Amino acid sequence: MAFLRTVSRCNSLVPRKVSSPSSTGTNGCLSHSRSEQFLRQYGIHAASNHRGQLSSALLAALNHRLTLEGHPSLDGTRRWRSTTVAAPSPVSTGARQRQQQDNNPSTPQRDPLDVSFNDPHAAFKSKTTFELIRAYFVYVLCSSEFLVENNMKLMKVAQTILGEKLFTLLMKYTFYGHFVAGEDQQKIVPTLERLRSFGVKPILDYSVEEDLSQEEAEKREVEASVSSAGTNLSEDSADSLPQYSVDKTFADRRYKVQSARTYFYLNEATCERNMETFLECLDAVKGATFGTGITAIKLTALGRPQLLLQVSEVIMQARRYMMDLAGSTGNILTHHKTIQDLERYLGNVSDKAEVKQFLEKVTSDKDGILHLFPWTGIINEDCQLSETFRVPDPVTGQMRRLISKIPPKEEEMFRNMIRRLNTIVKTAQDLDVRIMIDAEQTYFQPAISRITLEMMRKYNTEKAIVFNTYQCYLKDTYKEVCTDLEQAKRQNFYFGAKLVRGAYIEQERARAAALGYEDPTNPSFEATTEMYHKTLTECLRRIRILKDANIDPKKIAIMVASHNEDTVRFAIEKMQEIGIHPEDKVICFGQLLGMCDYITFPLGQAGYSAYKYIPYGPVNEVLPYLSRRAQENKGVLQKIKKEKRLLLSEITKRLAKGQLFYKPKGKYVPI
Repeated sequence: MAFLRTVSRCNSLVPRKVSSPSSTGTNGCLSHSRSEQFLRQYGIHAASNHRGQLSSALLAALNHRLTLEGHPSLDGTRRWRSTTVAAPSPVSTGARQRQQQDNNPSTPQRDPLDVSFNDPHAAFKSKTTFELIRAYFVYVLCSSEFLVENNMKLMKVAQTILGEKLFTLLMKYTFYGHFVAGEDQQKIVPTLERLRSFGVKPILDYSVEEDLSQEEAEKREVEASVSSAGTNLSEDSADSLPQYSVDKTFADRRYKVQSARTYFYLNEATCERNMETFLECLDAVKGATFGTGITAIKLTALGRPQLLLQVSEVIMQARRYMMDLAGSTGNILTHHKTIQDLERYLGNVSDKAEVKQFLEKVTSDKDGILHLFPWTGIINEDCQLSETFRVPDPVTGQMRRLISKIPPKEEEMFRNMIRRLNTIVKTAQDLDVRIMIDAEQTYFQPAISRITLEMMRKYNTEKAIVFNTYQCYLKDTYKEVCTDLEQAKRQNFYFGAKLVRGAYIEQERARAAALGYEDPTNPSFEATTEMYHKTLTECLRRIRILKDANIDPKKIAIMVASHNEDTVRFAIEKMQEIGIHPEDKVICFGQLLGMCDYITFPLGQAGYSAYKYIPYGPVNEVLPYLSRRAQENKGVLQKIKKEKRLLLSEITKRLAKGQLFYKPKGKYVPI
């Protein structure tokens, strides 16, 4: 049924042309996003609660109104993707007013930015006094080591004693109310609207998680990470890389991880349900943000982890192969080797038929080899993995696989995973919403990054729709970002990146030590900061080059996703130094809901592109998420100390002014 729903959803998004009798011979097509905005703006509403065709009379009227106001006519020179219109949401009136405000440049409010982030009024003017008191209370509780260490047990005990209704009420007035926006798509709308009125946009995440025991998590991971054809990921076990094999000690991927959501594979039906959830997030973002919102997804939610392990190992084996050719380390793009260099490396065996066929499929351009394999095919649903990843032996000329022979059932699972991701990204494109694909453990990440980049190449042709995530606690982050930027430049697609410090550092260090491979992480917090700033500076430098060359600077779009105010300050200063302005819409900032409001809101109110990561879901089903938030806050006590100080200052001022029932009202418009 989930598959049929997906097919139905995709069919509803197929582009169609509608001819208006009022413009004979003209094929004017109006997008879902634009038509919805215009209908709301001009007070025209769809009559039903379902998406339907625009009537010819309505389309003619809309064309006439657009022409009168000087907008481009809906003719063959300006086409949009869909002619369907969404029924008005329950907040259509407020959304219409917000859209009218957005179109009036004299209305938006802008505040000066205090880069020391010490202004409590700027930080909390979007909050009621009750919300400030609740936030202060939550941070006090997060400062208690006993409460934080035992928070999950305590919540379950409270749930048993109080019963479901009282427990739900308690959570809404404490942790849940502070860190979670609401239970479903409808109940989060007031939060999204208020954020928007104070210049802040959402990244939506349905934060329901399974509360699995360690034993169950380990069992699922081991079973889903080993091929039915055998335990070795590469054909020759002597060449296999230990990093890309499952180990029961670390099979529970929640080990030493506080801030990242974890999905454990159960079956294909579960992955279909996860896809449906992500699609619902896209709908929710579209309904309240006019194309400025983002949905975060994880690739491990959409398929069997074994497949990501295998593709990751293939990528690293291919890099070894290029090291032998180039005589140095690094990614393929950094070598600037040509097809002729590869032919010389293969020597006398280059005349063999299979070797010739391999050379014909190598992706290259005037600057040299881009990829050994036709990665563009990997996001096609008919891609056969085990037949794709083969390289010629330079001595014998025989083709050897870099991946074990994959059974047909597992090949089908891989195609299913790619189909799900394609469905999500295609829907995001049609709804004019963006997708951020989260980073995961290093043994999955090469595959995740490769697949994400191919999605960028396919869908980021006019704007950055798909964003990859880079974890700056890794030693190779700067090199990886430079390589991917170079690939985007050479293959002419828009590059989107979210820069984070990272979520898995303790786990990565422990796993590397236990399995005997090189620790992939930076040795210190300071080294991670240096990596973050170096990588961000390179991105800004390249954006400046695009501006100077009169090339669209939005070809590179970066999110500075950090709760570290020094890093945010560094980004602002570098933007000013290099000559990149908030209005360029190439740099944005992001923090979690309920954390570091003293950074996010002043940025949004000063005209910077600012986001909050917005979790939502039923109270009882987001307890694992709330547990992580408590753990994470415990780990950043210095930030809590500052936020508590600012909260207390603002609470005191309001009480002194008699503003116990203060009502937030903002006229800010997100950049």
